[in-house]
Amino acid sequence: MKIYFSSLLLLLLLSSQLVLGQTDTGNNKKVFTFKIDTDIDPAMTRRVKLALEKAELDDVDLIIIDMDTYGGAVNDADAIRTMILNSTIPIYVFINKDAASAGALISIATDSIYMAPGASIGAATVVNGTDGAAAPDKYQSYMRSMMRSTAEAQGRDPKIAEAMVDEKIEIEGISEAGSVITFSASEAEKYGFSEGQYDSIEAILESQNLADAEIIEYETDVAEQIIAFFLNPAVSGFLILIIIGGLYFELQTPGIGFPILASVIAALLYFIPYYLNGLAENWEILVFFIGVILLAVELFVIPGFGIFGVLGIIGILTGLVLGMIPNQNFNFEFVPAADLFGALLTVIIAAIASVGLVFWLTPKVNEWGAFKTITLATTQQRSDGYTSSFYADTLKGQTGVVHSRLRPSGKIEINGDIYDAYSRGEFIDQGENIIVISTEGTSLKVKKWEA
Repeated sequence: MKIYFSSLLLLLLLSSQLVLGQTDTGNNKKVFTFKIDTDIDPAMTRRVKLALEKAELDDVDLIIIDMDTYGGAVNDADAIRTMILNSTIPIYVFINKDAASAGALISIATDSIYMAPGASIGAATVVNGTDGAAAPDKYQSYMRSMMRSTAEAQGRDPKIAEAMVDEKIEIEGISEAGSVITFSASEAEKYGFSEGQYDSIEAILESQNLADAEIIEYETDVAEQIIAFFLNPAVSGFLILIIIGGLYFELQTPGIGFPILASVIAALLYFIPYYLNGLAENWEILVFFIGVILLAVELFVIPGFGIFGVLGIIGILTGLVLGMIPNQNFNFEFVPAADLFGALLTVIIAAIASVGLVFWLTPKVNEWGAFKTITLATTQQRSDGYTSSFYADTLKGQTGVVHSRLRPSGKIEINGDIYDAYSRGEFIDQGENIIVISTEGTSLKVKKWEA
């Protein structure tokens, strides 16, 4: 009898477990959601990468992308689609409005596509960044190949996917030659590019018996918010102002330290966010620092202002501009004209503002009490015994000849001794007669002299 009741009790427990399993509506399941709601660019690629990493860390059961984008850069779309295809967690996409161009490629890479009523997907022709015209065929061919292979990988019609790129492809009953395919929500469902129409992500989960699942919405952390803050064009412009202004003050008054420190910190705050978002490349940062070095060489090593100074300024401005835009080795074909113009305008305005600020600020700096503690703000008069002469005053008025051509600096010979010297700007050839007109500084100032 005891064995009979024990067996009956065990049977009841097993039955209850089976019933609970059949009626499970998502308990203990975790669903991770994040948005693709702006242009597909390096910043979006970084957002998707961080979101997928967070989803894996949270050990979720499903990822749903909330999609609304008109597209963007092909290379970034390729990077995102590759991450989705390689994901070990199932990924759905909910197109709540648009999945055009690069957005269509990313959507096709997911395991399931759901669309809101009135949403659309397609129109994946590659266009350039200046006037929106179709890009050369080599780019179209690359996009067609990606669309085709991605559709094949996810069990969707590769011919339809290819026809979203190429207007020359005609599919009977679906599209005519001369126009690329763009599906409405009902058309996408009809031709196997959507699992159905839903008003929200919650409605999708209910259809999948996941109504009670825990929904985790991806939010950027504090570090990412700080990076986004420094990517603001206004903030970038302010940092450029500090970079250029700090360089100028340090080059004019070397040894102070504070201006160059401010400039270095501003340069780091400028380039690091763009670098982390895949905009600033190593070589672009290198161009900037080479420009700084060339400018320093021009000011401290080579008297006057010539080719090194011009190249230095060009290098600095080029590094600052290119660091803001996703060009591929000076190829701006797919850089939106608005982005390129915005970067140029930001750098130019900031540079002009920094020059204006420098000229306005320089006369006032010595009047600041705090600045007087780190600089020599008083005038040291010759009558008080101060002198800046490296050579004896007796050399003033002495005559000699040019030992090595002055252009405008070089060497002169006086009574058999060689001295460093410079002219008032003109070039004086070797062997010509000169007269010393000033002994102040570390070089003698001379001019031509007719014996």
